Amino acid sequence: MSVKLSKKIMSKLGKTNAEFKLIEEGDKILVGLSGGKDSLTMIHAMKEQQRRAPFEFSFVAVTISYGMGEDFSALAAHCEKNGIKHVVRETKTYELAKEKIRKNSSFCSFFSRMRRGYLYSVAQELGCNKVALGHHLDDAAESFFMNFIYNGQMRSLAPKYTAGNGLVVIRPLIQMRERQLRAFVVDNGIEAIGDEACPAMRFDVKMPHARENTKQMLAKMEQDFPQLFTSLNAAFKNISVDSFFMVEE
Repeated sequence: MSVKLSKKIMSKLGKTNAEFKLIEEGDKILVGLSGGKDSLTMIHAMKEQQRRAPFEFSFVAVTISYGMGEDFSALAAHCEKNGIKHVVRETKTYELAKEKIRKNSSFCSFFSRMRRGYLYSVAQELGCNKVALGHHLDDAAESFFMNFIYNGQMRSLAPKYTAGNGLVVIRPLIQMRERQLRAFVVDNGIEAIGDEACPAMRFDVKMPHARENTKQMLAKMEQDFPQLFTSLNAAFKNISVDSFFMVEE
């Protein structure tokens, strides 16, 4: 059975790409593939975009192993079956993390930073000029409110930015809802990797509560204000900087 993508997903992908110029002629893109619903949707959407686009680009899916004995054979088989080039990079991140965890560091940010660093390294090794990450609109909203509430910052997730090493980082799914991506894997009967693959689950530590609290807060807000995410999506592009408490240099 062939994988089916909804018209909404491909329409939103096309509009986001046109709006922010994420994927362009001649791009060679590394796509971070964790095996979760978000990155699985992304590789299939990009495969379909490759077929539809009036220009040529290539991509390779890259999975970072934390060195916990993960089995990515099913993920590799899925990519092979669907004609998607797939690379697994082995790392010792889990061993390196043990010292950090004992010091009660932020293990989530540690694993995230390490994974991002390895993705950048593999991208450069493979001659890629862009790295695609699977963040969606719910992620952007959560990031905004977490920064707002816990850090006193007005920050979110950019659709496109240039990293310090010169690689361009893109988020093709950034204007899609998480529920759309969940529906894609469910409707197609694709087995997605969930939280059980999170390395933090192997540590006897209290899980961070900020993101879960923010998710629940947004769910409640959306019940009261059904247009919440539509408004947030618009607001992220319509920022009146001069209306905030800006200090002149």
